[in-house]
Amino acid sequence: MKKIFLAMLAFGSIQVFAQPIKMPAPSPQQKIIQAFGMGTIELTYSRPNIKGRTLLQANSDLAPLGKLWRTGANAATRIHFSDKVTIGGKVLDSGSYVLYTIPGKEFWDIIINTGVNNWGTDGYKEAENVVQFTVKAEKFGTPMETFTMQFANIQPETCDLRLVWGNTTVRIPISTNVKERLRAQIDKALSADPVNPNVYQPAANFYFEWDKDLPKALGYATKATEANPQGYWLFLLKAKIQKEMGDKIGAKASAEKCIALATTAKNDEYVKLGGELIKKL
Repeated sequence: MKKIFLAMLAFGSIQVFAQPIKMPAPSPQQKIIQAFGMGTIELTYSRPNIKGRTLLQANSDLAPLGKLWRTGANAATRIHFSDKVTIGGKVLDSGSYVLYTIPGKEFWDIIINTGVNNWGTDGYKEAENVVQFTVKAEKFGTPMETFTMQFANIQPETCDLRLVWGNTTVRIPISTNVKERLRAQIDKALSADPVNPNVYQPAANFYFEWDKDLPKALGYATKATEANPQGYWLFLLKAKIQKEMGDKIGAKASAEKCIALATTAKNDEYVKLGGELIKKL
């Protein structure tokens, strides 16, 4: 009986040690979802560390110059656009792509490819390139041990995808066309109902901040305040437009109206914003 127990104990020990051990990934994956324009950009890539190895040299261990690189580790870096974007002067339809690069000493080739199931550079076909263009490589002040990609300089119609590793950084410009579609939406809404008060504020915002058509912006802001005479936020918008047009008297009057209405509504933030605008006149 004792022998059976010892045998069972030994078998149990083997089972314990046979359990899989989960270790941290040497090149952990990162997924970034960035709101951009009227959609999103989703980036999925793996982040290797330098670990004392040579980087970005002719025959380096990591990302050798002049050779196709998966732009990370493991599977090829994938990028998904939920809306149309322009990269390298070409309009890309919404969908998933692979981001390859060819590092150079002064310039990098950026390649957008359709081989989304490729593992690294395995399976790469030049015929599947959607666009290929060149960007300048720049020096990065503080050495970056871990390969890093991030979105920067995010504006309504433009942003940059930045790649940083070691002392090198490159910038991939991305743009989208939002202005024309917003204008079309506003025109369609006003055509369907020219006196729709719900359109006046977004129309004023669009022509003020996007289209820079200040007379149109002021016209819609005025209509918005007439449709909602208690809307203190609308009077602040009108004051901003008037200030931009150089109408200091009108801007002051609109800002004072904003302050009075916001005080009644107990909205301290807009009271403060109205006062700050008057100080700038």
